[in-house]
Amino acid sequence: MAMAALKSPTVAAVEVLPRLVSRLCPAAFAQVSLAFPVRFTGLRPSQYDHTLAAPIPFDSNKKRSSFSTIAPAKAEIRVKALHPAEVGLTKASEAVVPQISVSASDSDVSEWKGDILIVGVFEGGFGKDVNGIFETAALKKIDDALGGIFGEIVVDEDFSGKPGQSTSARVSERGFKRVGFVGLGKPKTVSSKTWKSLGESIASIVKPAQAKTVAVVVANPPDLSSEAKKLAASAIASGTILGVFEDTRFKSESKKPVLENLDIVGLGSDAATAEKLDQTLKVSTGVIFAKQLVNAPPNVLIPSVLADEAENLTANYSDVLTIKILDEDTCKELKMGSYLGVAAASTNPPKFIHIQYKPPTGEVKTRLAIVGKGLTFDSGGYNLKTGPGSMIELMKFDMGGAAATIGAAKAVAEVKPSGVEVNFIVAACENMISGGGMRPGDILTASNGKTIEVNNTDAEGRLTLADALVYTCNLKVDKIVDLATLTGACIIALGNDIGGMFTPNDALAEELTSASQAAGEKLWRMPMEESYWEMMKSGIADMVNTGGRPGGSITASLFLKQFVDENIPWAHLDIAGPVWSNEKKSATGFAVATLLNWVVKHSS
Repeated sequence: MAMAALKSPTVAAVEVLPRLVSRLCPAAFAQVSLAFPVRFTGLRPSQYDHTLAAPIPFDSNKKRSSFSTIAPAKAEIRVKALHPAEVGLTKASEAVVPQISVSASDSDVSEWKGDILIVGVFEGGFGKDVNGIFETAALKKIDDALGGIFGEIVVDEDFSGKPGQSTSARVSERGFKRVGFVGLGKPKTVSSKTWKSLGESIASIVKPAQAKTVAVVVANPPDLSSEAKKLAASAIASGTILGVFEDTRFKSESKKPVLENLDIVGLGSDAATAEKLDQTLKVSTGVIFAKQLVNAPPNVLIPSVLADEAENLTANYSDVLTIKILDEDTCKELKMGSYLGVAAASTNPPKFIHIQYKPPTGEVKTRLAIVGKGLTFDSGGYNLKTGPGSMIELMKFDMGGAAATIGAAKAVAEVKPSGVEVNFIVAACENMISGGGMRPGDILTASNGKTIEVNNTDAEGRLTLADALVYTCNLKVDKIVDLATLTGACIIALGNDIGGMFTPNDALAEELTSASQAAGEKLWRMPMEESYWEMMKSGIADMVNTGGRPGGSITASLFLKQFVDENIPWAHLDIAGPVWSNEKKSATGFAVATLLNWVVKHSS
């Protein structure tokens, strides 16, 4: 109504608007210089290159506009970027990470000495003869070794080996204090998840018992090849280590994990098994690191802190890792308008992270890249996340792709595969709201020159990945995998346990499927239906950033494809579902093990 009283557009623009905005929204007026005349926002940066001022030296108390909102060259931010400790006064205590020694043996469990013996049992073969003796030789053997305890448990607690069943009992006159039994389900359905679940059950039994030494044996295993036994031992170890770990950095009290030794009996004891278990321990450190990054609250893990964590990581593995952190000015020079458009509204400046792994010795034969979405918090922007199901309270996990990427960097640095270089890329920022932020209707220009009409500010992850993928392609790598908590549509399609895989390259799809199966993580290849691109076309730009609800995860992958060199094999993993466990209210570290397996397969 106030606008009806204005006599002319010129008067409105030059005289009245600044006063009106200052009255209606003083906070926004304080943050953004409204010096006039204002240039029309969102045009191609190249059209204004000759008028832009020289790069401004980095200052955490100032904020520069992105290519998406071309403001006067001398515009200054009026609001100080808060140090994370100033928001809530929260600081993380020292992380407590399990230090567990894992070994493999073929010893007689009746002679084993320790705190708890865990027995994994498959369904079937529980019949007994007239004398009450198990008819199945394997179950009879384990019952004899335990002095009849197993037979008593079967009768007294109706234990049948079904998945999820577990029980334990105290024993006397044995080398161990307690014995636990865990159901593994039907032998014909055995998978990596079966063994990992056994490890998680071990953790749930040993934690309340405060056990230091544990052994695990499978009473009635199916016929397994030597390779299958190695994978089983690895999954049991992984499940146990990750099950014992608790992220207590933000609790007022914490308990140190007690478990020190895990002995896996009966699944091989050769050098190859020992090597596999050693790799499992190393991968687990990367998974735990990724979980810690995702779990950290957004008032603590802002983009600069994520960059600090990456720098600390490379310092700890300086023999194989190097790092480059690009600040906002450098990203401007690289014309990353899509990425900087998302970052524009936040008082916390963006950080573009590039970690590079090179083997300590030998020739590099393959160059890989892993790109992770790094939204340390996603409010949705002006398309604010509201109402039930918006999950705004969980949007700290919107950097789950970045966490998997940096966690994988740690795992790769531990394993040190030969013959392969790996580049880990993260465009870290926040998606917030302010007077200088990205708006619906803005047009952003990415670093490859393509223009994007923003029809939804909550479809921001793909905008950051666009410039990250262009940067990565310019490295001339051989293959690229990106990971992102990109779409709720993928959760609707695949649920919370399965990640979506999108790639036009069949060979790369097979590589990632094999790597995920060995890791016990689930990926499902999704279609990239080219005809759906019609939904992504804009009338005034090269494309829009979202095509609406139908096929949302597919159109998102087609969007990313526009920023990838068609000659470089590329895959996109949408991990929005499996990155977080609602049951455990904690991050999962999903994809770290898959990525490590993928990299190792390329080593020479």
